Amino acid sequence: MPQAVKPRRSALYMPASRAGALEKAKTLPADVLIFDLEDAVSPDAKEAARAQAVAAASSGAYGPREIVIRANGLDTPWGHDDLAAIAGSGADAALLPKVESDATIRQSATLLDRHGAPDAMAIWAMMETPLAMLRADAIAGSAHRLAALVMGTSDLAKELGAAHTRDRLPFVTGLGLCLLAARAHGLEILDGVHLDLGDDEGFAAACRQGAELGFDGKTLIHPRQVDPCNAAFSPDPDAVAEARRIIAAHAEAEAAGQGVTVVDGRLIENLHVDMAKRTVALAGAVAARQG
Repeated sequence: MPQAVKPRRSALYMPASRAGALEKAKTLPADVLIFDLEDAVSPDAKEAARAQAVAAASSGAYGPREIVIRANGLDTPWGHDDLAAIAGSGADAALLPKVESDATIRQSATLLDRHGAPDAMAIWAMMETPLAMLRADAIAGSAHRLAALVMGTSDLAKELGAAHTRDRLPFVTGLGLCLLAARAHGLEILDGVHLDLGDDEGFAAACRQGAELGFDGKTLIHPRQVDPCNAAFSPDPDAVAEARRIIAAHAEAEAAGQGVTVVDGRLIENLHVDMAKRTVALAGAVAARQG
């Protein structure tokens, strides 16, 4: 696995219309900052928010944090201008809302290309409707710039008529379809937000569930959620130690001409070594981010 893995444990939405929020974001330990031009911004503030988001993204003042700007949809009066501005902003990615087709990704990639976006600028796609769930595979394989899927479970709940339950059973099918599509096409994938800021126990449970399902991290709506989210999606020290033992034992077995080895009573195969290497790489990236 590549050693240059990026931690994306926590992705915090920040309303781009609020200069104070963008300033505060410079001090927060979130791995990803999402400067929002869409849901968090009223129509009369869209253009000012766009200018503030671009200025912030191009400032270089956010250290190692990954900067993503969520555009308005291409079917709105602001979407095309948003992508044109994002293309030259220096942001790491443009986040597209309510994606329901591969055509939207391709059209957005064309717009970014046309406006001179660097090759390294990615597209992230919000997956937040039933149609998006059913088309997840086509969306995930749609364009070279696409790097991540982001679950929009609030909108999905509305579209489904589903409840926000502690176990999130109403979302399991959609989460699973998007996870499968993301992994099949080599994409990152982030879990949806937890709306009840007074429910710390429920938030912790949602983070554990997301990590257990295989998400790379979780989107957040408040700075107080960042630290517990980072903890939930960071490799456990015991898991890192075990991963190091697996890598070392496998290397020793290979040097001795042995095809397999046993660690802590478990038969180790190449797939376990690949997983162990990713765990160690992520732990190293997290340590570098913190230090």
